[in-house]
Amino acid sequence: MTSTVQKTMGKQYLVLLLVIVSAISCSKPIERPNIIFIMSDDHAYQAISAYDGSLNQTPNIDRLAEEGAIFNHGFVTNSICAPSRAVMLTGKHSFVNGKIDNHSKFNWNQDNVAKQLKNSGYQTALVGKIHIPGKPQGFDYYNILPGQGHYYNPDFIENGEKKRYEGYCTTITTDIALDWLQNKRKQDKPFFLIYNQKAPHRTWMPEAKYLDLNGDKIFTPPANFFDNYEGREAAVNHEMGIFEHMDLVYDLKMVDAEIDSKYAKWGKSLYNRLTEEQKLAWDAHYNPIIEDFKAKGYEGKELALWKYNRYMHDYLASIQSVDDGVGTMLDYLEENGLSENTIVVYTSDQGFYLGEHGWFDKRFMYEESFRTPLLMKYPREIEAGTVVDELVQNLDFASTFMDYANIEIPQDVQGESFRKVVSGESDDWRDAIYYTYYENPGEHNVPRHHGIRTDKYKLIHFYHPYDVWEMYDMEKDIAEMNNIYDDPAYADVQKQMHAKLEEVREKYGDSDELDQKFISQIKKK
Repeated sequence: MTSTVQKTMGKQYLVLLLVIVSAISCSKPIERPNIIFIMSDDHAYQAISAYDGSLNQTPNIDRLAEEGAIFNHGFVTNSICAPSRAVMLTGKHSFVNGKIDNHSKFNWNQDNVAKQLKNSGYQTALVGKIHIPGKPQGFDYYNILPGQGHYYNPDFIENGEKKRYEGYCTTITTDIALDWLQNKRKQDKPFFLIYNQKAPHRTWMPEAKYLDLNGDKIFTPPANFFDNYEGREAAVNHEMGIFEHMDLVYDLKMVDAEIDSKYAKWGKSLYNRLTEEQKLAWDAHYNPIIEDFKAKGYEGKELALWKYNRYMHDYLASIQSVDDGVGTMLDYLEENGLSENTIVVYTSDQGFYLGEHGWFDKRFMYEESFRTPLLMKYPREIEAGTVVDELVQNLDFASTFMDYANIEIPQDVQGESFRKVVSGESDDWRDAIYYTYYENPGEHNVPRHHGIRTDKYKLIHFYHPYDVWEMYDMEKDIAEMNNIYDDPAYADVQKQMHAKLEEVREKYGDSDELDQKFISQIKKK
């Protein structure tokens, strides 16, 4: 009797075991997501309609917010092109990865997120602008712009071979990225594609079809366009004023022998790169503007406002082709059954001033430069219409992508994965972010500085070539017009912010000694 029961139970156990083994063997392994990382250059969050809508419409970039998430507090660690890209790749602050400014060297031999993904089985590609000298490492395929690249008829370097493409850079970059997806990647492997646009970087040369995008529209400048910088010594000495420093020929396309221009030679060289057919469209648009400008003879405040409007027309028109490219990419994913399992991120290498404080460019830790657009979709984990208010930085991209790819994040990576934050699984996140800027002496004369931002306050130390502090109440003064440093009403907050600054600097390994070391390096050059 006992023997019969044991045999029966043994058979049942064997059947159960076979069922389990069969289920395991038949179950499909969880697919690791594809990742498309789209980074434009100098795209201000103010010029994305998902954030604002008062300046322009970007329906395709907006799709990422509608179908996924929009980050209201996305920031950079160093608001300048090449260092920002190095931070994105390495997940480490500039003073750790070595790329502190646009001129310092970058060691491609160090680890980066593309290497990590490639080593774990991803196929990797880099297309468009990277602005970091040297042969890119970690990519199975690359086709990149040398340096800043050109808007029209750009050169590209494809796996070491340089060649010129006739046409418009933004469209060409999109075409190259799509060609890699369609024809060059291995269909049985997950992929990581970095797809970077040159636009809307200075000198804002729109595609021919968008030259007349906004017609005769007059843009209203920000309320602080005529800022006098009272109480802000660092801002007083800037060299990025639309009125004072934006060049009529180089920046605003007024290519005419009668118009005075400091950088006329550069402006004419950009024009001369156009084909004869491209020049016809260009001249048809700009020649009437040139003649009208000469006839009006603008001066003073009127000239400042005229420059601002010409800047806005060209800058916003340059963005429209970027938005087209995003739409083309999203359509491709949907048409090829890739949308559900592909993470798509859109961001910029930093923010940009669109007339705030009377400026163009970036570099300062003030909000429009420090803050960057960030939108992301991944249907498998991110609910459509998600809004993220946590303080996220470009420092966090590498960790986040490795997390999604199920890769153990190296201990020396300083960024944190925001995967659980954006999915809503966790609200455990940092309470302060850290910023550094080093390129002084340099273009636009922005002093070296570092600082921290919390959800309510910002503390900045401009330490070279002078020594001044600034603090702002970001709830009451988002435009940063009132420096409250040493204001008795904020004495306790100031003390807390200093303590937090020291805590964050220690956490990331920064110090006054490192600051002085980098200053000495510049002096030697």
